[in-house]
Amino acid sequence: MNTQLDWTRVNNDVNGNPRYVCHYTAFLSLVGIETSGGIETEYLNACKLANSIGGRKFHNKQYGGGIVFQSYSLPDTEKSIKELKGE
Repeated sequence: MNTQLDWTRVNNDVNGNPRYVCHYTAFLSLVGIETSGGIETEYLNACKLANSIGGRKFHNKQYGGGIVFQSYSLPDTEKSIKELKGE
């Protein structure tokens, strides 16, 4: 699979749908936002942007600073992420 982000597969959701996690800094760089502010501010901004396309903050110790997406097609998910910056 040819994707720009480094996705990590995590357990399925309660309905059996596949979920993937990416780090918030990689998410912000794909959207085209500089990561030069405070960590908490950057992570909150990334989570707000991700919420608009179905992403959620990943509440888990196994992957800190992650944003989780339910996805059957990672290239389509990345296309949605790129559309956030108007590409």
